[in-house]
Amino acid sequence: MAVETAPVRAHLKALRLHGRKNIQLDNVAPRKCGHDEVRLQIAFCGICGTDIHEYLGGPIFAPQPGMKNKVTGIELPVILGHEFSGTVIELGQSVKSLKYGQRVIVNPALDERHLGMKPCSPCQTGCYNICKRSVTYGLSAEGGGFCEQSVVKATSCIPLPDSVSLKVRALSEPLAVAWHCIRVSGFKQGQTALILGAGPIGLAILCLLKVWGAAKTIISEVTEARIDQARKFGADAVVNPLEPLTGDREDEVTDPVVAACRDLTGGDGVDVSFDATGMQSTLDAAIAAAKPRGIIFNVAIHERPLLLNLNLLAQQEKSIKAGISYTNEDFHAVLKVLAEGKIPAEQLVTSVVPLSDVLQGGFMELINNKAQHVKILIQPDPDV
Repeated sequence: MAVETAPVRAHLKALRLHGRKNIQLDNVAPRKCGHDEVRLQIAFCGICGTDIHEYLGGPIFAPQPGMKNKVTGIELPVILGHEFSGTVIELGQSVKSLKYGQRVIVNPALDERHLGMKPCSPCQTGCYNICKRSVTYGLSAEGGGFCEQSVVKATSCIPLPDSVSLKVRALSEPLAVAWHCIRVSGFKQGQTALILGAGPIGLAILCLLKVWGAAKTIISEVTEARIDQARKFGADAVVNPLEPLTGDREDEVTDPVVAACRDLTGGDGVDVSFDATGMQSTLDAAIAAAKPRGIIFNVAIHERPLLLNLNLLAQQEKSIKAGISYTNEDFHAVLKVLAEGKIPAEQLVTSVVPLSDVLQGGFMELINNKAQHVKILIQPDPDV
């Protein structure tokens, strides 16, 4: 039995993935709020590149047609959306950590703690983001954010500082991804960095590297709109890798991105290269641009395998690292940054679209005009 509840609607509007290139705005019945769960009135939910990949090329993380997820048991259609903020409007009977009316963000990653299972070895060491049974709200677990309301585990909710708006708080998930990548890379104050790709995560890394005290940041990007955004967010240099170098160089470098990294670092290269694109050309540039004993950090999710010449790493003792998702540590760090106003978070939101227009104004807009946007947020339509 749940306690402290607001009226629950008979039907809710929700965007569901039915299969590849098949998403529909459906009427769905609200889920029951379990003893350890809360019901949220959704405030905002961001469209992630993963959502676009699920629509265009999926299901990927969502269940395959005719199959059920082995951990959660859910099957298509699935309510999408995993970057969301909201207000608690119902509390499960055993929930003591939250209160009615509290504003929260959701860490959408679920591990054995949430699932009532024996912890795997990564979970035993606190690496919950690489849990062997990890599932995600809005992809492989019920509780997606492209809906008017959602039911999630109370332990998935992180209370928000009053100084941060629900709109900005919806950016916490992609910012947590970026923070986690910087943290896991081993980046230190005063170091230099290259970011390959000025999409939402690349720009988030750029903004947060400033907070970490980066000495120099270089962005590689091919689209004019995103080049302008990278400059606006404070990159020390923005390079279009498709524009050839002019003149001869003593170091015989021909890649304009590598040349810029050498020029801004006294000839050595950067301490860390963050590949937020995931192409063969960006991997090659990331390796070449890193200084001896530098770090190449993979941020991207790849659509196909890439080739790697390990000799390029061994000859200068360069290292490749990678990261995925986040832990609550990353969310708390990001919320502190937002509360202190250390990054221009509002400027990362390029459009707010009502749930009723999520198909054309959200998904199709990102697919057709991706370079014009950093983050599109979806907001439930106001009650009539």
